[in-house]
Amino acid sequence: MNAGPGKSPQGFADRTGKIIAVHLSYPSRADQRGRRPSAPSYFLKPSSSVAGTGGTIERPAGTELLAFEGEVALVIGRVARHITTEQAWAHVAWVTAGNDFGLYDLRANDRGSNLRSKGGDGFTPLGPELIDARTVEPTALRVRTWVNGELAQDDTTADLLFPLTQIVADLAQHLTLEPGDVILTGTPAGSSVVIPDDVVEVEVDAPSAAGAPTSGRLVTRVVQGTTPFDRSLGSLPAVDDTQRAEAWGSREAAGLPDVPRAGLSTDLRRRLEDAPVAGLSAQLRKRGLNTVSIDGVRPLHPEVKLVGTARTLRFVPSREDLFTRFGGGFNAQKQAFDTVEEGEVIVIEARGETGSGTVGDVLALRAHARGAAGVVTDGGVRDSVAVAAVGLPVYSAGAHPAVLGRRHVPWETGGTIACGGATVQPGDVIVGDADGVIVIPREVAEEVVDATLAQEAEDAWIADRVAEGHPVDGLFPMNAAWRARFEQERER
Repeated sequence: MNAGPGKSPQGFADRTGKIIAVHLSYPSRADQRGRRPSAPSYFLKPSSSVAGTGGTIERPAGTELLAFEGEVALVIGRVARHITTEQAWAHVAWVTAGNDFGLYDLRANDRGSNLRSKGGDGFTPLGPELIDARTVEPTALRVRTWVNGELAQDDTTADLLFPLTQIVADLAQHLTLEPGDVILTGTPAGSSVVIPDDVVEVEVDAPSAAGAPTSGRLVTRVVQGTTPFDRSLGSLPAVDDTQRAEAWGSREAAGLPDVPRAGLSTDLRRRLEDAPVAGLSAQLRKRGLNTVSIDGVRPLHPEVKLVGTARTLRFVPSREDLFTRFGGGFNAQKQAFDTVEEGEVIVIEARGETGSGTVGDVLALRAHARGAAGVVTDGGVRDSVAVAAVGLPVYSAGAHPAVLGRRHVPWETGGTIACGGATVQPGDVIVGDADGVIVIPREVAEEVVDATLAQEAEDAWIADRVAEGHPVDGLFPMNAAWRARFEQERER
């Protein structure tokens, strides 16, 4: 590419060099995703994905989650290999606007590499103008994105997790950066889904530099594709609530119900630990909640109380083609165990199918290291002795030596599931003891546990009277006379 500083980069569309994109670099985006990486990571995009301003991007037929990502794009001007961060900016010739479009419907199929989800034709618009990198500071650039005229993203490079010079130098220690290569440096919070007829505009500028140089607005219009994917060739679009939330930016933006976070108060957790599951069940029944027991599961450690909030995971029946697409890599099962928060219970829907394991020793170790409160599955446990040795409270329908794919495909984490005949939603309170496991809606947990403990105190007093030799008739339940005596003693 021979365009000089300040010239239009329309020649980008014909280039054959590398396009390297950064996964996460803006604190606002990292916080939105709930993770801050310790080092930058990258993926490649094909040169055939490049487009100029004023073009269109096609949302393929049968998909719903096409998302924009306004970014600062760096264009390499000099060969860079094994350079320092102090030398890095001298190898950048131009700065311009980029839009790293992504199709979340295909994200799970090649998570991390992003080839199918971000490599489509027109998925990397660049331009329209080039800013001479010598005239701007790498920490003083601004990127803004508008959707249908409304500002959606507005952030600067002042406090990136990984400064632009670090990104250039890091890449140059692994591969040769050549003139014309493009580095997409990540997107800030505000990225979201666009639909056909939406118009997305991205601008990069340097407001504090002399003349306030700007890339101008990079304009892309979304159109609807009509050619369906061929099911016989490879991975097809598939979405779940997790992908919807990440594509839209939040569960609220995606129109999904809020998922309560883990974190029972210390006092509530203590009271729940003191309350037997049988007593909690009785109080829930008094409130019209009868189908809240997770049936058919038994504990590996009956002496250990389980208390926490639900992190849900769903398996669907095994099907070879689906397991090939969704069973490997960082699948939904691994996502659940790798991201479980302290105090959460991983509750697994396995449809009561015990013909394979749904959790083994490695994942149990990971959950324990993350501070999980326990695991409940209405399926099997593999490596049961090793799992028990981890010390994590685990309830299952039994042990089985077979691996997951014999009966299950890991499908989704974070949705409403069915486990042991009970419906479980993320954030529900899960309590287990030797009698079994019960699900308590979060909004009634306080009153249910208080009523349970009160009833336990009353039952203990009745047990003492029976131990003294009193007959149960009139005492259990208490008649008026016994009730008066109980209240009098309780007052004292």
